[in-house]
Parts: sequence; C-alpha cells; structure tokens
Amino acid sequence: MNIDTRMFGEIEVEEDKIIHFEDGIIGYPDCKNFTLIFDEEKGNRKNICWLQSIDEPVFALPVLDPLLIKEDYNPVVEDEFLHSLGELKEEDTFVLVTVTVPENIEEMSVNLKAPIVIHVDNRKACQIIVEEDYPVKYKIYELLKKRKAGE
Repeated sequence: MNIDTRMFGEIEVEEDKIIHFEDGIIGYPDCKNFTLIFDEEKGNRKNICWLQSIDEPVFALPVLDPLLIKEDYNPVVEDEFLHSLGELKEEDTFVLVTVTVPENIEEMSVNLKAPIVIHVDNRKACQIIVEEDYPVKYKIYELLKKRKAGE
C-alpha cells in the first residue's frame, strides 16, 4: 500500500511491515497501525528511526532503541500489560522509546518511562508505562554526540 506522509512524501508500505497497536499509543488511541522507517542507506537501525502512522499519515514519532543510550535499561513489565501481544520471548521482542527533539537540540531526550514493545513475529505492539523510576525526559544529546565522535 502507498501512503502520503508529511515527512517522507509518498512511501510504499508492505503488509508484513505494518505494526499493530491494539489500543493505539499514549495520546493517540485512534492511531493503531504503524511502520518503522529508518535510514536504509546507513544499513543499520542504530540511529533514530521513525514510527510512522498509517492511519494518520501526518503523524510520525522519532524512536530509538533504548539500549543504545542506556545499556542497563531493563524495565520489569507485568505480563498482563503485554498479554495482547501474544507469547513473548526475548528474541521476539523489540523495544523502542520515543525521542523528543525540542528547539534547543541540546535538550533532546527519550522517554524511558513509556517504552514501546513490539512482538517481532506477529507485529503486534503496545506502549506501556513502567512502574520503575525511569525518567520521562532522559537527556541524550551528549551521549549521541560522544557516540558520533567515536568515543
């Protein structure tokens, strides 16, 4: 299927690349179908990528693998919150966090309190709020800057 997005123009989305959120995502309960867009030219997903809504093509969220900026990120999640995803195994699970890029880029942050959990095999996903004391605004600008410099 083709969708006309605000940020990427017209893109083609294959059926097997659609990620379904049964309850939508926080703040956008009607947006239930998404796809991930990443820089294919760089050949990896180790940078910020985009969770592009298919239901609302003008809506896309920058997202990032939390382990790239916080290696010990491992929130405990009650099974009942993930029940809608089906049986999850560690190797079938992909976790992302949303990125906020304000006008002052040095204030860039990720939300470690509300990760997005994706079941890779069946492409079902949900966004949850973890009980642990993770910050909603975990600043990442300096971390990304150091990583880019090769430190």
